[in-house]
Amino acid sequence: MSKQARTEAYAPGYAAFVGASRKLALLAALVVFAQFLPQDAGAQGGERGGKDVADAVCAACHAAGANGAPKIGDKHAWSKLASRGLGSLTESALKGIRKMPAHGGSQSVSDLEISRAIAYMVNQSGGHWTEPISKKSPPAARSGEQIVQAQCVKCHQTGEGGAPKIGDRAAWIPRAAQGLDAVVRSAIKGHGGMPARGGMPDLTDAEMRKATIYMLNQGAGAAK
Repeated sequence: MSKQARTEAYAPGYAAFVGASRKLALLAALVVFAQFLPQDAGAQGGERGGKDVADAVCAACHAAGANGAPKIGDKHAWSKLASRGLGSLTESALKGIRKMPAHGGSQSVSDLEISRAIAYMVNQSGGHWTEPISKKSPPAARSGEQIVQAQCVKCHQTGEGGAPKIGDRAAWIPRAAQGLDAVVRSAIKGHGGMPARGGMPDLTDAEMRKATIYMLNQGAGAAK
């Protein structure tokens, strides 16, 4: 058999071999590349809200005032602390102060989560702070309906805790009379039994506005 004939005879098998080798090389490259991708890229679901962090970490001392920690709910103790501002309090909590270790003794808690926990404890003690949101990895913009269905309905669907029920015109009209900006500000800061940003700390101000408008519109169109 001539050289050309042998080449032609082996050509299909050789092409298949080359193709398979290229696929394996590409797969290996993708596996290596994936190792360098963030495990939680763009997702803020892993960032806990202030209440979650306070309950899981801070309450060990702040719930009962152990080791001289200001007790959650003690307005006098927290008003003095609040006067220092969130930045200063966060810095102290991150470094540790007196008997409190750095990061509240839990290094897995992020700086942002520490800030949120402090804001939550201040608010539980008479303050009106807004829990900070991440500026490095903002979530994809969501519609008002998406936000309401994902979070707000937990209380506003049934009126739990005195929340105005979605579609209850009589409950929403007095709130709407305050002006949209006032209602949105109240939702961002938290009001009554509703925590800041409805307990969903990654909601932006614009998203809070969308969700508020959606619920107001449902209430306005419900009555006959």
